[in-house]
Amino acid sequence: MFRKSLKFFLFLTCFVLPVRASGQQLPFSLPVPTPGVASYDSEIPTHMEVIGHEIGQHHTRPDQIVTYFETLAEVSDRVRLGWHGMTYEGRPLVHAIVSSRSNLANLDAIRAANTRLSDEASDVTDAELTGMPAIVYMGYSVHGNEASGSEAGMLLLYYLAAGNGRGIDELLESTVIILDPSLNPDGRDRFADWVNRNRGRVATTDRADREHNEPWPGGRTNHYLFDLNRDWLPAQHPESQGRLELFHSWRPQILTDYHEMGGNATYFFQPGIPSRANPNTPQRTFDITGEIAAYHAQYLDEMGSLYYSEESFDDFYYGKGSTYPDVNGAIGILFEQASSRALKTETSDGELGYPFTVRNHFTASLSTLRAATEMRGRLLRHQRDFYRDSPEVARSLPMSGYVFGSGEYRTRTQALVEMLLRHRIQVHRLAQPFGEFQPGDAYVIPMNQPQVRLVKTMMERVTEFTDSLFYDVSAWTMPLAFGVPDAPINGSLNSYLGGRVESAVFDGGDMIGGTSNVAYAFEWGRYYSARALWRLQGAGVAARLMTSPFSGFVEGQRRDFDRGTIVIPVVSRDGAGPDPEALRGLLETIASEDHIEFFALDGGSTPTGVDLGSGSASVLRQPSVAVLSGRGTSGYRVGEAWHLLNERMGIPVSLLDVSRFGSADLSRYTTILMTGFSSGLSESDVEKLKTWVRRGGVLIATGSSVSWAIRQELVDAETKEVPSVGDGETPYADRSALTGAQFLGGTIFKTTLDTTHPLAYGHPAQVSVFKTNRTILIPSEDAGENVSRFPQQALESGYVSPPVYELFEGGASIIGARSGGGRVVLFTEDPNFRAFWYGTNGLLLNAVFFGSAF
Repeated sequence: MFRKSLKFFLFLTCFVLPVRASGQQLPFSLPVPTPGVASYDSEIPTHMEVIGHEIGQHHTRPDQIVTYFETLAEVSDRVRLGWHGMTYEGRPLVHAIVSSRSNLANLDAIRAANTRLSDEASDVTDAELTGMPAIVYMGYSVHGNEASGSEAGMLLLYYLAAGNGRGIDELLESTVIILDPSLNPDGRDRFADWVNRNRGRVATTDRADREHNEPWPGGRTNHYLFDLNRDWLPAQHPESQGRLELFHSWRPQILTDYHEMGGNATYFFQPGIPSRANPNTPQRTFDITGEIAAYHAQYLDEMGSLYYSEESFDDFYYGKGSTYPDVNGAIGILFEQASSRALKTETSDGELGYPFTVRNHFTASLSTLRAATEMRGRLLRHQRDFYRDSPEVARSLPMSGYVFGSGEYRTRTQALVEMLLRHRIQVHRLAQPFGEFQPGDAYVIPMNQPQVRLVKTMMERVTEFTDSLFYDVSAWTMPLAFGVPDAPINGSLNSYLGGRVESAVFDGGDMIGGTSNVAYAFEWGRYYSARALWRLQGAGVAARLMTSPFSGFVEGQRRDFDRGTIVIPVVSRDGAGPDPEALRGLLETIASEDHIEFFALDGGSTPTGVDLGSGSASVLRQPSVAVLSGRGTSGYRVGEAWHLLNERMGIPVSLLDVSRFGSADLSRYTTILMTGFSSGLSESDVEKLKTWVRRGGVLIATGSSVSWAIRQELVDAETKEVPSVGDGETPYADRSALTGAQFLGGTIFKTTLDTTHPLAYGHPAQVSVFKTNRTILIPSEDAGENVSRFPQQALESGYVSPPVYELFEGGASIIGARSGGGRVVLFTEDPNFRAFWYGTNGLLLNAVFFGSAF
């Protein structure tokens, strides 16, 4: 598959020593060819000397990784330690910059020259490239329980810091290496703690042993149970945000991403499946990836390790570590090693030990660095030409830019601006009105900029594809995700381009009117409305939900208020709330921090609509929320709800384990959220849940939990039947592709809302949802239960097969039904997908706060 490199064999012949004296060996239990190294510097401490064990003999904790990196940075003049962030649990995100002494002495100049490849690409000559080192970002173990990557990164650091020889001198002079040893320390800590605690002095290969079976949720994800290898594009978590800042401050030519897969596999490296490449990636990127693959093949052949490529994995979604570099002028490379998970395990190919998995990743790290050294000029030219071509790419597009944003959805608009800026995308303020878009509320993204390809993939709507199978999602249109209006601009942009935005500023909160003696009001719809309401309720405010439009006077001026407006009485009936002065101060704080507009009402009488004290206005109780978690639930879905409610909205959440449901006191909860739930409750548990709902509880089921709730007769609803495909004449070889094409890995559809329903308050009549399943509800025949439905031609972006698309016509997306004194709310989609689907977060929050109001 790959061409052999004569240069490689000459290099190997010159520098691989058949025998080394004691003390000159790589401190590792398995033999590894380390071309270019004649000996190791005894002044550089080994892992045993610093953290007490050899690599591969124990699962190294995150704190031990940091300690080793700190130690080598102190003693080696080839290593500089950097910090690029902190995890949710307070663990440092560290990286090492490794290069020659002369390069380290000129890092600022090297970085400045390298960033010119993207910022001033047309001005950089081939002659200038000749003297530049290649920048290589090596990232390990973004999935915390795919642990061998971090071990390989630690071994690589020793090799680079301690190795002596002409080959390594050449490597260090030709490259600047950013070594990021643990992309997900929180997840790794969960995993390492489990396996180390559940292993005796002598490890077992038995897959039934506790060491081999980490409990829910496992160590793959971060603290809030997100897959950080899907967050390169959304950039919603501190680990990703720190990593992106580091990435864009250096702009490497190669980024490597080390993972693990099932233990019965061998070793994978990219290229991926050719037909599943993103069309926004130049073909040259895949050509270079293939050339680099020859180095991996040669190094692995030297050890006799089996491998494969161009299968299983694709290069489509830009939110992964191996594809994000492709749209930033770099080469992203995915490596997948068959996992031992434990220290050793049984596989179909015999016993697999942890050191073996480390060795393959370490070897692929060496092959990557050798490729970077020998292909340095080609890599630098590729990045320069990638950005040099940007004006031509922009000219080929039908639009000159995009306008987006709305004052009504100001915070979501600002959150989108913040995300775009993390990717070095140029954003400008709108200078003059463009259709419905107004200066002060909207922004413009010009296409004629270095990041034009990235802008295109974030903003475009695509419904036609060359392949019907996707390793991950098929669409990620960002304005639809953030729930803000957008439109292309054709023709000249000059009159619309205002000042360039340098940083995102969240504002829009205000106190309108003086001090009220009666009540204040705020309209529901700002992103942090739920957080504001929670804080008010926590202060003892008996907030009222207005279920009908009304008008009121603010400083003598009439103002209209929509359904969903929250009224805040100044005087509480029981005296539990804050005094008028304290209330005013609290509102000012909330206005500033949660970006809410509060209106001081002149009185309780209203010119139109119901009065403030009307019996139709509901006094809202502060919710007490439990999220069903543990075995039988999806950690991803649980984490998304947990993150939204707790991290963003500041609401305490009880993660109620399925195994403890039977003994739990459900009366303490107003709301139970079942998200990604599939099994685990007994018949008595289900009866207990039904009783709780009938007594006034609000049950919210999302995604796969919807079908379970219907089967258990918690709600009278029905889903559409998924059509079967193929028949007895379908060849076996076609079965997998045919059935795979019917799945929805991630597609965007529009829905229409009944905006008079409390579950839809604060939202426009049309909302874009992200669909990862084929669950479609048959609309309810009962009045007022169909909150959201799919219109005709509901597809907005992404892939859906024709048979599955037929399900959407006339289908319902959200149903809210009464059950005794309680409520059951069904969301067929996940309204919190990967923390960046801002546009539907509010629908779930409505169910939490207004669930008993319909």
